[in-house]
Amino acid sequence: MPERKKLLLTGASRGIGHATVKHFNAAGWEVFTASRQDWVAECPWAEGLLNHIHLDLDLEDIASVRDSVAVIKDKLGGRLDALVDNAGISPKRPDGGRLGVLETDYATWLKVFNVNLFSTALLARELFGELKNAQGSIINVTSIAGSKVHPFAGVAYATSKAALSALTREMAYDFGPHGIRVNAIAPGEIDTAILSPGTADIVERLVPMMRMGKPEEVASLIYFLCTSGASYVNGAEIHVNGGQHV
Repeated sequence: MPERKKLLLTGASRGIGHATVKHFNAAGWEVFTASRQDWVAECPWAEGLLNHIHLDLDLEDIASVRDSVAVIKDKLGGRLDALVDNAGISPKRPDGGRLGVLETDYATWLKVFNVNLFSTALLARELFGELKNAQGSIINVTSIAGSKVHPFAGVAYATSKAALSALTREMAYDFGPHGIRVNAIAPGEIDTAILSPGTADIVERLVPMMRMGKPEEVASLIYFLCTSGASYVNGAEIHVNGGQHV
C-alpha cells in the first residue's frame, strides 16, 4: 500500500485554511496543521477529520520557529508532499480602517513581515529535506493587495504579500532543480469570517463576476497545484479573484 501523502498547512484555523484542510483530507492525505489557535476549539470540522495532527507554531516569534520545526520534522517522518503557507496577518486601525505608512510603526512592520514573509522562507529551508524526499510542492498564499492598493489592506500587509510573490519566484528557482515546485495563489474578495465592512461594495464595482469567491474555490486550486496535473507549473502566481485584477 502506497504511503499516504502529507500536507503541512499554516494558518489553518479559519477561512481558506479550513477549506484547504477539508479538501486535502477528503482526498485521503494525512494533514498536519500549524497555528497559534487551538484547532479543536476553532475548527467546525475537527471531529470529522481523519489522519489529522495539529501543531502549535507561532510564526511571529521567529526565534521559536526552529524549536517548533524540530517537532514538526519528527512528526512528518522524513517526507512532506505539500507545504501550504496560508498564515497571514493584516493589522487594522481601531475603527477597522487600513494602516498607512504614517500610521505603521516598526513593531507592526516586524510583526507582519515575520508572519507573512520571513517565516515562510525559514520553514521552507528547514523542511527542504522532507520536501525533496517527496518531490513535493510549496504553495504561498499572497493577495490581490500585493499588486494594487486595496482600501482595507494596510501597507505592511500589502508589501509583505508583494515580497512573498518575489520570494515564490526565488524559491522556484532555487528548489526547482531538486524536484520541488513552488507556486503562489493570490486571492481577492473571498467569503470568509474576516471580511471588512464595505467588501460588498468592492465586489459590485470591481469584480467582473459580481460575486465573492468561496473558500472551497481557493482550496481546490491549491490542491490542483499539489498534484501531478500541475507537474510543470513552477514559479507561477495565479489570481483567484473573479477578474478583479484586470
